[in-house]
Amino acid sequence: MTKQINVGVVGCGYWGPNLVRNFRSLPDCCLKVMCDLNESRLKHLNSLYPEVEGETQFDQMLARTDLDAVVVATSVKLHFPMAKASLLAGKHTLIEKPMAASTEQCEELIEIARSKGLVLMVGHTFLYSAPVRRIKEIVDARDIGEIRYISARRLNLGLFQKDINVAWDLAPHDISIILYIMRELPHSINCRGGTHVTPGIEDVTSMSLHFSKERSAIIHSSWHDPRKVREMTIVGSKRMIVYDDILTQEKIKIFDARVERPPHYDTFAEFQYAYHYGDIHSPYIKQDEPLKTECQHFLDCIRNGTPPLTGGAAGMEVVQILEASAESLRLNGAPISLTPARYHRETAVPFSRCATPVLQPQNGNAAMEAGAINSAHR
Repeated sequence: MTKQINVGVVGCGYWGPNLVRNFRSLPDCCLKVMCDLNESRLKHLNSLYPEVEGETQFDQMLARTDLDAVVVATSVKLHFPMAKASLLAGKHTLIEKPMAASTEQCEELIEIARSKGLVLMVGHTFLYSAPVRRIKEIVDARDIGEIRYISARRLNLGLFQKDINVAWDLAPHDISIILYIMRELPHSINCRGGTHVTPGIEDVTSMSLHFSKERSAIIHSSWHDPRKVREMTIVGSKRMIVYDDILTQEKIKIFDARVERPPHYDTFAEFQYAYHYGDIHSPYIKQDEPLKTECQHFLDCIRNGTPPLTGGAAGMEVVQILEASAESLRLNGAPISLTPARYHRETAVPFSRCATPVLQPQNGNAAMEAGAINSAHR
C-alpha cells in the first residue's frame, strides 16, 4: 500500500472547509490537522471530522514532525508570510489564489521552494475543471481557427472585501484560464473601475489584456450585479465557444459562426462581408469536482517529484497582471507594459500522463492576526 501523505489546512473560513473535505476524501492523503483562530469554526469542523485534530496556533502546526504538506486558505495578506513559514519548515505548500500580494513575494516563495526541493502550487481551481480542459483541447486542435479575442464576465452581489478590490478577488480565475488558453503573457494591461461602497476599494472593474497578433481579452468583474454570472466567450476565426459555468448541463456551446472579408475586390461597392451561421454544438463533458482533481494533483506532484500545472511561476504570472491592473487603475486606465518575469513556468506533467484517471483529457504564530483567518472569496 502506498504511504499516505500527511496534510494540514490553515484557514477554515469560506473556502478552507472545501479543501478539508476533499483532502480527507482522497485515499492517499491523511488529513492530520485543521488550523484556525476561530475556535467555533474548529469545533464545528471537528464535529464533522472528529479524527482530524484542531489547532489555533499556526507555529504549533508547523512544528509538527508528522506533516508533509500545508495548504494555505487564509486572507490574501497572510498568504506570503504563512507560505514562507511553511516552506522554511520543509513542508510542500499549496496556496489559495491569488498566490501573494506582490510579484516580489511570489519570487521569494519560488526561490525558497526551489532551494529546498519542495512542491509549491497555487489553487487556480478552474484549470482542473473538465470544461476548461475541453476548451483547451478544442483551441489547441485549432477547431475554432485563430483566437481573435476572449471576453469574460464574473459578476455577483457581494461579498464585499475590505483588503482587496474586486479584480484581486474575482479576476484571478479568469486570468488563469485566459493564460492557459492563450499560452503566453499579455504585453500590456489597462484597467478602469469604480468605487461605490468601501472608499479606496474598487467594486467594479473592466480589465483589458493585450496579446501578440492583435489578440485581446476583456475581463469584467463586479460585486454589484444582481445575478451570479460566470461566463466566458472565446471568439475564433472559424468558430466561437461560449462557456457558462453556472449551467449544470451544456456548460460549453460551440457556435459555427464567423464573419469573413472578401479575399479581393476592385471597388468599395464590391466589398461585402460574408457572414456564416451554422449549427450550435454542445460536447458531452463528464463532470467531476475540480477541487478534488486539484488536491489529487498536488499529492501526485509531491509523490512523483513533478512540477504542478499551476506552480509558483504560473501563480506569479497572475499576480503580475493584477499588479499591472492596480497601477493602471491608479493612472485612470493608462496601459501598463509587462516586464519579462524572472521565473518561467516549468513544464508540468500533461494530464494525459498523470496517474490519476480523473486528470485524463476528455475526448468526445507566523503573521497570524486575531480574526484574520478568512478564506479568499471565490
